[in-house]
Amino acid sequence: MTNNTALFRGVRSSKFRHVYGSPSRREELYDNIPITRNAHDSNFCAANPKFVAIVTEVAGGGAFVVLPINKTGRLDLNTSKVTGHRGPVLDVKWNPFNDNIIASCSDDCTIKLWYIPDSGLSCNLNEWLIELRGHRRRVGYIEWHPTAENVIASSGFDYMVMLWDAGTGQILNTIDCHPDIVYSLIFNRDGTRLATTCKDKKIRSIDPRSGLVVSEGICHEGSRSCKVIYLDNERLLTTGFSTYSDRQIAIWNHTDLSEPLHRVNIDSSSGILFPYYDYDTRMVYLAGKGDGNIRYYEIVDESPYIHFLNQFISGCPQKGFGMMVKRGCNVSRCEIMRFYKLHTTRNVCEPISMIVPRKSDQYQHDLYPDTAAPVPALSAQEWFNGISKPPVLMSMKTGISVKTHKPQAFVSNEATRNDTNYRMKYAFLSKETVPDYRPLDVNLINSILLIEIN
Repeated sequence: MTNNTALFRGVRSSKFRHVYGSPSRREELYDNIPITRNAHDSNFCAANPKFVAIVTEVAGGGAFVVLPINKTGRLDLNTSKVTGHRGPVLDVKWNPFNDNIIASCSDDCTIKLWYIPDSGLSCNLNEWLIELRGHRRRVGYIEWHPTAENVIASSGFDYMVMLWDAGTGQILNTIDCHPDIVYSLIFNRDGTRLATTCKDKKIRSIDPRSGLVVSEGICHEGSRSCKVIYLDNERLLTTGFSTYSDRQIAIWNHTDLSEPLHRVNIDSSSGILFPYYDYDTRMVYLAGKGDGNIRYYEIVDESPYIHFLNQFISGCPQKGFGMMVKRGCNVSRCEIMRFYKLHTTRNVCEPISMIVPRKSDQYQHDLYPDTAAPVPALSAQEWFNGISKPPVLMSMKTGISVKTHKPQAFVSNEATRNDTNYRMKYAFLSKETVPDYRPLDVNLINSILLIEIN
């Protein structure tokens, strides 16, 4: 009896085994959005508890719309957009510590930061807070530091990875270790390591402050794009293709990237797989471009390190995904994740909620451990000087989506000077001209002229 029990594995126990995806009703969709048709391997969407940003198709330059999170329904054709880039927008990311600040990168070789008022945009926004210039070719991907304020990592088609202090506009570090185009980059949980995947098929773990490559190895044998995410401070997950074009996922230890800890073949589809990780539930979501489904897995500490849970199936293929930060989830619905799906065939952005079925409507402590708060653990200069701190955590027991604790906009010194000049200029122009009928003092005028001539 003991031997039979040992041989019988049964069903693996997990509180996330019955997680299901809940699509939105028609009135909850963001409709009539001219979603970009750019072929770049990016999400083209970003969400936080206040706004959802979607890159749009425009005739010239680059633009994206920013909609208040509750402004669902059909979008007006004349809806205001962010229109300051001279080339197509390739990636957008919200500041994790200020829900009103968004960063965008573009074909025009720049990264720009924008301030979005709480009420949304009332006109086209073409004045940025700060512009980051340094890449010689288009900037493909950007990533905010998870614990340090105003630190941004960017990768361009000039093969460079740059670390920026967005508060001053200065380059903190330039990492020149890639012989080809960088496909993705990601910080670990406390921001002490930076992982990248490259067109040379290699995955690299880099010290972002020194720029030194700690470890590297062949990621996936296929020639198509590979993506990487950190699972914690040490382990990585990559998606890519095998030699025979099968889609794969692999688990790695970032200190030794010569061989993966585990590798799994998924299927033979051609769409690039994008991984998304939730640190709180330790769940990985995989969504492929052109697919209609979302697979989700649970991460564990022992081999094989990853277990398939289920998948959300839809008949509508997707072009991109925006992932809501955990503090924006609805705890009363037992919602553990929410995605904003950009449809390929329709001009629609659809929220999809991942729900854990529970009978009780009380707060579920096991589903919502303390999550990352919108508060930086240290400044950009402290981090660059060698200080490291874990993220500041907060409880989600309030039952409402927690927004940023910063009511004011982040404004750089340069932007402050520009705003002051604009205010002075418009104040002068708005003054009513009052005619002066006082008689001229001829002697005074003559003396002034003599002084100027001399």
